[in-house]
Amino acid sequence: MSDLEQLETWAAPLIAALSPSARRTLLQAMAVDLRRSQQRRIAQQCNPDGSAYAPRKPQREDRVGRIRRGVMFRRIRQARHLRATSDADGLRVGYAGRVARIARVHQDGGTDGATRGGPLIRYARRQLLGFSGAERGRIRDLLLTHLTTAL
Repeated sequence: MSDLEQLETWAAPLIAALSPSARRTLLQAMAVDLRRSQQRRIAQQCNPDGSAYAPRKPQREDRVGRIRRGVMFRRIRQARHLRATSDADGLRVGYAGRVARIARVHQDGGTDGATRGGPLIRYARRQLLGFSGAERGRIRDLLLTHLTTAL
């Protein structure tokens, strides 16, 4: 059983005891907090386990055009792409649409074309979304704080 499943089985009865409006408020606060921590971790270029992202492949010098060498995933970590949604039943932090396809290729280390109709490129695995130990602890603390103030 993974850590996330253990946290879910521990928290599910506590969250179920709340009223739907209190549950929605709690889950929205958790989703926003989780999104912010994911954004910070992506900005630091770290996987959930704390290791650094795999570096970009070196480019040939004779290539025409300009490749931006700044921080990876600068735009993909913005709130308009990394969405946090919740309702009375649960919460979700993730990507949608075209950005979700890009994120999935990097999350799993798959192959994709960099340009439409171009050759397929193998991307290194860079986990954009995932739970670190600190995030699990923050979710647990947020839940306990909300339950103690609600009672």
